[in-house]
Amino acid sequence: MNKILNLSLRPRVAFSDKALKSVVATKLRIRLSEIKKINIQKRSIDARKHKVIVHLSLEAILGKLPASPSKYIPTYKNISGSSEVLIVGTGPAGLFAALRLIELGMKPVIIERGVDIHKRKKDIAKLVREKKIDGNSNYCFGEGGAGTFSDGKLYTRSKKRGDVDKVLRVLHFHGAQEEILFDTHPHIGSDRLPSVIENIRKSIIEHGGEIRFGCRLTDLVFSSGKVKAAILQSGERIPVRELILATGHSARDIYELLSQKGIQLEEKSFAMGVRVEHPQELINSIQYHHDDQMAYLPSAEYRLSTRVEGKGVFSFCMCPGGYIIPSMTSENEMVVNGMSSSGRNTPFANSGIVVEIGPGDWGKSGAGKRLPGLNFQMELERKAFEESGSQVMAPAQRLGDFLEGRFSGSLPANSYLAGLVSSPMHEWLPEIIRNPLKQAFLDFGKKMKGFLTNEAIITGVESRTSSPVRIPRNPQTLAHLEISNLFPW
Repeated sequence: MNKILNLSLRPRVAFSDKALKSVVATKLRIRLSEIKKINIQKRSIDARKHKVIVHLSLEAILGKLPASPSKYIPTYKNISGSSEVLIVGTGPAGLFAALRLIELGMKPVIIERGVDIHKRKKDIAKLVREKKIDGNSNYCFGEGGAGTFSDGKLYTRSKKRGDVDKVLRVLHFHGAQEEILFDTHPHIGSDRLPSVIENIRKSIIEHGGEIRFGCRLTDLVFSSGKVKAAILQSGERIPVRELILATGHSARDIYELLSQKGIQLEEKSFAMGVRVEHPQELINSIQYHHDDQMAYLPSAEYRLSTRVEGKGVFSFCMCPGGYIIPSMTSENEMVVNGMSSSGRNTPFANSGIVVEIGPGDWGKSGAGKRLPGLNFQMELERKAFEESGSQVMAPAQRLGDFLEGRFSGSLPANSYLAGLVSSPMHEWLPEIIRNPLKQAFLDFGKKMKGFLTNEAIITGVESRTSSPVRIPRNPQTLAHLEISNLFPW
């Protein structure tokens, strides 16, 4: 017989298998030996009051263990001889589209401009060591897409996300840790994601799918409202029956290609700003209120938002115990992002702090240009590059100096391995980003006492939160409005 319990415990007990088992035995009035296993179903940390509480929903398995584990087993078919669907991109969208096609009995053929995960790791190491960017293999492009080296967070602000349990189970099946199935904010970690991605690749190939690396899409052939062929950089022509476009928002060349071909695109709002970094110990003390059981808790997170003159300003991709990383995809541009390993155990906490901007904000930058939002984004990234004076070193400023309009004569210890350059970001960030950021930081300082400190730094720029361009789709078929076999993912 199994028992379901809902418990609210102090961290020392909640994060100790032995202590938790003892509490469950006491609650159920049984001997410890009667508990064969405890399955945690949901876990969340409540730090709203001075004493931090961990809420648990769990199943205590009593008596004999089940004969076989209840781990989710996908129903993948052998689709070797089935009709083919071409997928462009091996990011999360492309890989999960491929797995779903296999379930439906269709053969995915994925082309990826970058390289496999092992070669990609070497290219990323070279990026920091030699300060050279490979436009096809970097923190954004390559097997697994940007998500592989961007922390592996598995939660969203969206209210329309639907049921994500299957996605979590698929990731767990392919090697992600069990905690993602029950933590409120599940996270895999950039150290564990590569092996998960590699296992997904193996599943696709073992069931008859194909993945081809080093295949950059450079052209599409259209006829009679359909895509007829995909042209690769090598000159190879691939016939197309259906095409899933899962290239991600950093593949600007694809947007340019579609625009040149007369394919309907729409401008949309997105967000840009900076990445702020604090000592993790400071964020822990703020969020956990110097609780005497802080040592038992994971590195603290935060989520902040405010409105300044009608614009949303919010934290994005918060990385406790993480690193700031160079996330540009071309030469002469500077972009930063964040990531954490599964242990989230560096001395630093970083997060994007970004300002919502839209088509009305492009101003002179977008005048007369085909994709004005994309050009606005690119111009800011080029400016950040000019300020750094290096392909991978990033411009930075102490947070207090940014608010006071002072140049930072020195920068504190930080997680950005490629090196920072002190820069007057209060001068060169566009006014529509700079002013909302300043007011938002003041607001955030009121919500989190101690957040405003000169031991924190801002780095620039955090510009790839989402795409400035939307590819409109038919709500019934999910295909492009004009091209019946083109599926933007």
